[in-house]
Amino acid sequence: MSEMRKDPITNRWVIVRTESGAGPSTMMPPPEDPEPAVCPFCEGNEHMTPPEIFALRNIGTSPNGKGWQVRVVANRFPVLGIEGGKEGQGLFDKMNGIGAHAMIIESPAHGAGLNTHGREVLTRILEVYRLRMLDLIRDLRFHYILVFRNEGHEAGGHLRHPHSQMVATPVTPREVKSELQGARDYFLYKDRCIFCDMIRAEKEDGRRVVWENRDYVSFCPFASRSPFEMWILPKEHSPDFYRLSSEGLAGMAEVLDQSMKRLAGALNRPQYNMVLHSGPNRRERRDYWQTIDHDFHWHMEIIPRFTPYSGFEWGTGFFINPTPPEESAAFLRELKIP
Repeated sequence: MSEMRKDPITNRWVIVRTESGAGPSTMMPPPEDPEPAVCPFCEGNEHMTPPEIFALRNIGTSPNGKGWQVRVVANRFPVLGIEGGKEGQGLFDKMNGIGAHAMIIESPAHGAGLNTHGREVLTRILEVYRLRMLDLIRDLRFHYILVFRNEGHEAGGHLRHPHSQMVATPVTPREVKSELQGARDYFLYKDRCIFCDMIRAEKEDGRRVVWENRDYVSFCPFASRSPFEMWILPKEHSPDFYRLSSEGLAGMAEVLDQSMKRLAGALNRPQYNMVLHSGPNRRERRDYWQTIDHDFHWHMEIIPRFTPYSGFEWGTGFFINPTPPEESAAFLRELKIP
């Protein structure tokens, strides 16, 4: 038996198989690609990457050399570049691939990950996300800044060295826009933030909550697209990740650390995608979206990858999840971690 669940934010439908959830033992990661002979992201190989854009460094160390803690460089093969503009051709709009694309090398420790970094390193990584976002939003050509992480070949990752990516785009991506529109529609109807209501509902129900501290909650969403999908949200309403304080970054690092340790313990370090959805770059203009500060809520989504999407998913937009999120959350919540 299966049931269809609708995401209350985007109205996206998910098919959840409820008769017998696929447990963690059926979801072992596929074999990984062989490692390159020399890793360009390892300490001592700084000459193999483009020059540093930004870095957190040990005192007394020089740019583009050893001694860094977190390092940001341009992507050697960017999906978008820094120069360009928009133009129209009748019915069709096109533009140069204007934007920015950076690699955030999270640690000198090769083979580490979000589940092994520890809270101190995670706090540093989140601080770099925040600082780089603050820098990029000053360029008004950029409408949106996306942070994401691809772990494993099935998720689009090709280097084992821990790294995230940040892309600034000249338009708001469709997936983000669907969240923005769903959040605005809910706000105009109920005069409340749907994300804040979702947090209250998940905490009251409790079955899908994975872990929480004073300021953040991690849970498997009601309409999870994948087994063991998790979202992390701040309990206090905030549309913009870059507004976090130092205390807020540390609290987020604690929940992220707990969530990823549980995911790795349950699934033997699965392949996954992580995305950070923050509010778009707001600019005063004729069609300015007046309610974003009230109706949108930044959040992190972690989506394990077990199988590629088929024609059914692409043709319908439905995702098929063989494990109810209630079962995923219960397993993660009850898992004993060191």
